[in-house]
Amino acid sequence: MTCFSVFINKCAGILQVFKTSCVLQYVVRRSLSKNPNMLRTMVGTGLMLILILSYAVYSNTVDSEYYGYETTNTNEILELQLEENGSADWYATTKSAITWINVSIENAPLEDLTVEVESQGIESEWYYSPNLGIKDADNFVCNEPQSDYSGLLDTCEYSSKHSILMENGSLLIKGRVSLNLPIQGKGYIESENIENAENFIKSVIRDENKTRTWTISILRDGEIISSEGIEINAEITSHDFVSIEQFKLNPIQETAYSFASLAGCFFLVLVIPLMIYYSSVYREKRNEEIRLSAKK
Repeated sequence: MTCFSVFINKCAGILQVFKTSCVLQYVVRRSLSKNPNMLRTMVGTGLMLILILSYAVYSNTVDSEYYGYETTNTNEILELQLEENGSADWYATTKSAITWINVSIENAPLEDLTVEVESQGIESEWYYSPNLGIKDADNFVCNEPQSDYSGLLDTCEYSSKHSILMENGSLLIKGRVSLNLPIQGKGYIESENIENAENFIKSVIRDENKTRTWTISILRDGEIISSEGIEINAEITSHDFVSIEQFKLNPIQETAYSFASLAGCFFLVLVIPLMIYYSSVYREKRNEEIRLSAKK
């Protein structure tokens, strides 16, 4: 293939020489010939990076300061008792570490009524919001009731008594009793060693083991209505310590992730520029063929 095309401008009497694409190809081939082990170097560098990342994951796993702990996540039905026969006023007592309390009411009179749920005892406040338990609730954060963003976010109300309007004779109330316990029974903590982590978790659960008396009342214009025909259920979720272990990563899995990331980086850095380069070479070669065929 000719590396230079020579054209004579008869009008100006000038000899013009144009470089074609073979010059660029010659330069590239010359550069590659100076480093015939480029592919081997790239593969070796990639494997070294994978080994380094794997060792970092393994060492962090062995010396991790994070511990995963597990607690029971037991649902218990409260045995509600009437304060007075015939009155829609019930009570029950709990003595465990609680995260959730759910109250459901059915078959109440079809009118606007008020349901009051109150917790009595030492530090008996709990959290409530109509958005609790709703997955697609917008701008809702329950654990920041008194934060600087409470004016922008919908947060939970923190009180020992909550009053909720009931319509159409049915209502479901969901409340958070403690924010320090794991919702699903699994949590993580940072500590110097596993003994300190276990003692801390046990102390948290012990501090949340409080005696509370729950009262649930249905009122109309401030007066308790009759309990006739009303179905009510109350359920809590309690927690006890089960086990704790050091947080660990899977080195094989992390190595696979590292290899995938490395391959993606090589693809972005090498494959795409090479595609652009070869497409430009092809376009230049095609244009040269068109120019030569036009001269003929």
